[in-house]
Amino acid sequence: MPDAAIDIMHRFNEAFLRHDPAILAGLVAEDCVIENTDGTRHAGRAACLALWSGIAGAADTEFEPEEVWAAGDRAVIRWRLRWGPGLAESFRGVNLMRVRDGLIVEAMGYVKG
Repeated sequence: MPDAAIDIMHRFNEAFLRHDPAILAGLVAEDCVIENTDGTRHAGRAACLALWSGIAGAADTEFEPEEVWAAGDRAVIRWRLRWGPGLAESFRGVNLMRVRDGLIVEAMGYVKG
């Protein structure tokens, strides 16, 4: 399972790297739940896709995955999101993810304040 979870996380990251939300469609389970970095909860495939698609499609940002690892059905993505050239125009965060049957079923996002 770790190899499967890592593969899913790399494909997930590609959506943000390429600003291509269409990549996400084949990665999100019907019962997916996101607890976003601002504390909001998004439940169901449509809600999760809408949130992530908005972020992935933002052409004025740059997503930088810094580390990805998995253990069983769990995965961690450590990342930085930039909206300008300096460190003051970015923040670092982490997503704690869970996969089942090749799809993302849970994501909890945290940012470093």
